[in-house]
Amino acid sequence: MGTRGKSIVKLDVNKLLELLNKAYADEWLAYYQYWVGAKVAKGIMREPVANELMEHANEELEHADKLAERILQLGGTPIIKPEDWYKMCNCGYEAPENPNTEALLKQNIKGEQCAIGVYNKLLEFIGGNDPITFHLIREILEDEVEHEDDLENLLEDFESMKK
Repeated sequence: MGTRGKSIVKLDVNKLLELLNKAYADEWLAYYQYWVGAKVAKGIMREPVANELMEHANEELEHADKLAERILQLGGTPIIKPEDWYKMCNCGYEAPENPNTEALLKQNIKGEQCAIGVYNKLLEFIGGNDPITFHLIREILEDEVEHEDDLENLLEDFESMKK
C-alpha cells in the first residue's frame, strides 16, 4: 500500500490482517458450500434453490477477491493454502451431506447468520479507524444480510408448499 494510504489506517494493522484473513477463509468455504450444495440439491424447489445457491456462491467468491485485494493493500498476504482455511475460519464449513433442499436452505441460513456476526464485529473493531476497509466490510455485510433474507424467503415458500 502507498505511504499515504497506510497513514489513514489508525489501528493495529496486524490484528486487522488476521481478522480479514479469517473472513477470507470463511468466504472461500462459503463459496464451496454454496457451489457444491447447488450441484447436489434434490427435492422440492430444486431448481430455484440451486439457482439461489449458485448466485450466492458467485457473490461469496467476489467477497474473497475483494478481501484478498484489501489484505494485499495493507501489506499482508491472503491465506495461500486451502487447508489453512479450516484453521483460520470463523464460521467453519458444513458439508451438504443431506442434499434435500430444505436442509440445504437451513444449513446456509446458519452460515449467513454466522457471517453477519463476523462482519458486524469487524465493523465494530474498525470503527472510523480505516475508512477503506470499513466501506468494504459494510458492503459485504449488506450482501450477507441480503443472502440470509433470500434464503429465509425460499424456506418460507418451501414451508408453504408443504401445508
